Amino acid sequence: MKKIEEPSKIIPVMTETDVLVVGGGPAGLCAALAAAREGVDTVLVERYGCFGGVITQAIIGTIAWYRYAKTVDAGGIGVEFERRAKEMGATINIIGNIKNPEMVEVLEQEGLMVNGEPTYEVLETEIFKYVADVLIQEARITPILHCSAVDVVIDNNTIKGVITESKSGRQAILAKRVIDATGDADIAYLAGAPFRKSPKNELMEVTVNFGCSGINIGKFLMYIYLNRGSIGDWGETSGKEEDTFSTYLVEPFNRAREAGEIPEDVTIESYWTNYTDAGEITSFNGIHMTDIDCTDVWDLTKAEIEGRKRVMWAVEALKKYTPGFKKARLRTIGSSLGTRESRKIIGEYNITEHDVRNEARFEDSIGICPEFIDGYGIAILPTTGRYFQVPFGIILPQKVENLLVAGRCVAGDRISHAATRQMACCTVTGQGAGVAAAVSLKDNVICRQVDISKVQKILKEQGVRIE
Repeated sequence: MKKIEEPSKIIPVMTETDVLVVGGGPAGLCAALAAAREGVDTVLVERYGCFGGVITQAIIGTIAWYRYAKTVDAGGIGVEFERRAKEMGATINIIGNIKNPEMVEVLEQEGLMVNGEPTYEVLETEIFKYVADVLIQEARITPILHCSAVDVVIDNNTIKGVITESKSGRQAILAKRVIDATGDADIAYLAGAPFRKSPKNELMEVTVNFGCSGINIGKFLMYIYLNRGSIGDWGETSGKEEDTFSTYLVEPFNRAREAGEIPEDVTIESYWTNYTDAGEITSFNGIHMTDIDCTDVWDLTKAEIEGRKRVMWAVEALKKYTPGFKKARLRTIGSSLGTRESRKIIGEYNITEHDVRNEARFEDSIGICPEFIDGYGIAILPTTGRYFQVPFGIILPQKVENLLVAGRCVAGDRISHAATRQMACCTVTGQGAGVAAAVSLKDNVICRQVDISKVQKILKEQGVRIE
């Protein structure tokens, strides 16, 4: 590779803070809110123009779609997202709009409805951009948008801040504690923390999501009722999920491929998440592409462009082969890829497949996560009250001090990643990281030496279920 030498520069300091959170998705939002609510100065940096991450960029509003009648929930800020969003008119009731009595009966039997109320509501992803702003402002967090962290400030294996690039140029943000919520472990990588990354032909797929309007919802729901999908269509289950209702939709796309309207080597299979009385389905999780490395700009570019092309094929297939879609049109394409897997840190503890499948318990628990595994052809849902504890060790990278990592890049093996990558678990590791950073500051110890009992006590006070 041809190279040039960049001359050294004196970089101005944009700001200094106690806790710096890099990445404003579900994990980063929770980390920043948790830290700020403990009274420490907190800065939240995000590369896009809004907070919310996969919620707002990839239009995934189903933060709690894993929740059923018997699910034991994690609590904390993740649940607060739903509650505050509902108060601000930023949720869509997945049950209340259904007029088809047969569909209502199905959803009641599945445990998606309890005493006439839904077990979860889908976040209205556009309005959630505003909800996130309000939460940040209430907590007196300093927000910085349109700003990318491109390097670290590090001294004697202790992180001191990050170098950023933005319209304001190259600047530094200095911090006493840094939380990497980038999803790709960008900060941990730049700081020299050990990590692993599978070959790209083994990485989970990336997704371009889209929404449609102009749908005759009644006709569509009757079609779904008569062509009911199930979790067993996805792959391996524990058995109890085999016949559980799913919004899995593949027939229209298969018919289009058989007719030569979608290339033979392209598979489109979608999961629709919700609909509105205005005839909209706001998110189809349907365009999945493999062999993409989320840390390679060439791969990201290829996937965005190819994904939008496949969206157009998918919309035409829906219009031609799906009842209720005759007059439908494209409403939205996600403004960024939905990404699932890239770097994962090597932590002080690396959570395992055995842990997430067998209700693991840890003395350093920072929260719990319902037994929810979705990935690599496995679909296990928390319908019976089972859950595992999330240990502090998985957010603590090796070799770098005062850096914590939250979100899908926490430490673990391949199958455990199918659990810890979920938004529900990302909110847990984010909130745990935020509180741990605040406690370590107040006690004047490095993050590795934080009193975990103090962290647990505060997390409980913040509404997190620890045990």
